[in-house]
Amino acid sequence: MAKVVVLIATGFEELEAVALIDVMRRGGIEVDIVTINNERLVCGANKIEIRTDLFLDQVEVDAYDMIVLPGGWGGTYALAQNHQVIALLQQFKLSKMIGAICAAPYVLKQAGVLGESYTCYPTAKDEINHNGYREDMQVVTDDNIMTSRGPGTATCFGLAIVEKLIGKETMEAIKDGMLLEHCNK
Repeated sequence: MAKVVVLIATGFEELEAVALIDVMRRGGIEVDIVTINNERLVCGANKIEIRTDLFLDQVEVDAYDMIVLPGGWGGTYALAQNHQVIALLQQFKLSKMIGAICAAPYVLKQAGVLGESYTCYPTAKDEINHNGYREDMQVVTDDNIMTSRGPGTATCFGLAIVEKLIGKETMEAIKDGMLLEHCNK
């Protein structure tokens, strides 16, 4: 079974986190929600709290196939300023998958792991300041780095992750079950 760690910090974008976690779990992916905060409940950008499974220092890279970062500038800045997060992303880059949506590709840029081709929330691209921005795709995959644009593309991003880690047949079944008509990659 595939296993993914979703990393959140205070100010994360709730819709992105929940949509990604939901779609991945529907696909049979085991998901651990991990916080850099020292509290089990983490408050998002819109004052919705999410209960986490683990703390950052409990994450063992070898136990996971992928790490995924939801956006939201508050959470994004907190993740980008955390030395453990940067080191973890650099470890994942060596042999695992990395995903980031909305503003979170900023963290990947700070860690030096952002691919040559990526997408993000349109207004975040200037702060990310990295060549290769794609505005024509909801999800961009560049080697082992997957990025997506924002809350409205979170379900499609989750489906792309399921397809990558589990397979197209499972992804299509989830997509049909959710009555989602199209996701353009």
